[in-house]
Amino acid sequence: MQLAYLHDFCLTLPGAEDTLPFGPDTLVYKVMNKMFLITGVDDTVVSINVKCDPTKAIELREQYSYVQPGYHMNKKHWNTVLMDGTVNVTLLKQWITDSYNLVVTSLTKSQQSELAKLYKQ
Repeated sequence: MQLAYLHDFCLTLPGAEDTLPFGPDTLVYKVMNKMFLITGVDDTVVSINVKCDPTKAIELREQYSYVQPGYHMNKKHWNTVLMDGTVNVTLLKQWITDSYNLVVTSLTKSQQSELAKLYKQ
């Protein structure tokens, strides 16, 4: 998956923004200032970190060789997906969306309301 495609997909999610809080080499996607995806800045995405339900995180690691515990992250709540060319794009989009939704549901009711008002369609 190319960085441009990943970038475009992430920014379709309501309130998503791209940031560089760790320097110019690490791209972080956030919603309401909370991270839901991290990747390196390069022409080709080598791996991404996505938030995941702890039980599902373990299941995905057991099922897919390219899903590993989150690199430099809390391994209970984050997975690293190695972009080795075998990752199904539909599945990848679902994992990104799941990560985004986990973050949104962890927001305060006030933040969720603000997000809903800002991005009502």
